[in-house]
Amino acid sequence: MAKPHIGTDRLPQAVKNIREQIISLGGEVHFETALKDIKIKDNKVIGISVKPQNGCEYDIETDSLVLAVGHSARDTFEMIYSLGIQMTQKPFSVGARIEHPQKSIDVSQYGKFAGNPNLGAADYKLAVHLKNGRGVYTFCMCPGGNVVAAASEDDSLVTNGMSNFARDGVNANSALLVGVDTNDFGSEHPLAGVEFQRKLEKAAFRLGGENYFAPVQRVEDFLNSRKSKNIGSVKPTYSPGITPCNLDDCLPKCITDSMREGIVLMDRKLKGFSYPDAILTAVESRSSSPVRIMRDDSMQSVSVQGLYPCGEGAGYAGGIISAAVDGVKCAEKIITT
Repeated sequence: MAKPHIGTDRLPQAVKNIREQIISLGGEVHFETALKDIKIKDNKVIGISVKPQNGCEYDIETDSLVLAVGHSARDTFEMIYSLGIQMTQKPFSVGARIEHPQKSIDVSQYGKFAGNPNLGAADYKLAVHLKNGRGVYTFCMCPGGNVVAAASEDDSLVTNGMSNFARDGVNANSALLVGVDTNDFGSEHPLAGVEFQRKLEKAAFRLGGENYFAPVQRVEDFLNSRKSKNIGSVKPTYSPGITPCNLDDCLPKCITDSMREGIVLMDRKLKGFSYPDAILTAVESRSSSPVRIMRDDSMQSVSVQGLYPCGEGAGYAGGIISAAVDGVKCAEKIITT
């Protein structure tokens, strides 16, 4: 009851309703239209240039631009950087998706009450702190859900997770993530975190067979640092397909070693978390934005007046709700400015 779930299958209609409400209030929605440039004069926003997918670029005059682009808008990050707008690296987390039988999670959480239709599919949220200073935690847990493809660039592989409203799938999945700091990026460039992500995603693509099949590994094999040759009782839900492998071949040792230690410690909190046939699917690299576009107390960019970096992509939120709240705060600032 405390965590209402809309379901990925119901989300499109909800988004459509939001769009129709915006239009009814006088707003416009421009589909398949990319932001190409921000027009700046005397350090103030005076307009933007946009380009439809099958049309000519055109300008829109404005003195207020809310930049709520999400954590994967790499082309926009690059454009922002080229304009000299102040931005910086930001820590985030990487790892893989882990899948268990939903029934085993239900038993671990509900005990003798597992299977009661009034309870629904059980979820979990786990976190441990390691002696090496890194944190390992689960994120975006999807009861009765699927692991899904989420790449935004060619020749790259990225995973995510989803659950339909009924949460009635055979498997449970969540991201199993390890914190990475700016020291891991190997460069002080503001976009070094993006390149760190990209390197892992391309390695996962190659390991999977360069056909957008995801590299997967049984947890027992992963814990013993050996290549998986086949799949056991847990059938991966990732589509279009999977390739059994050794995830050490696409993730840094500091990440895989931390994941191993984390799985063992989490099993003490949730019995069965280290289930031998549980499946790890790589790579989960988009947990949050790798950059922060710097802003001041007015919610505006420290470089350009009228530019409002907002939400997860701008580095000021870590999920759906916090991003929405940040959007409300930006709107309030614009209204009162």
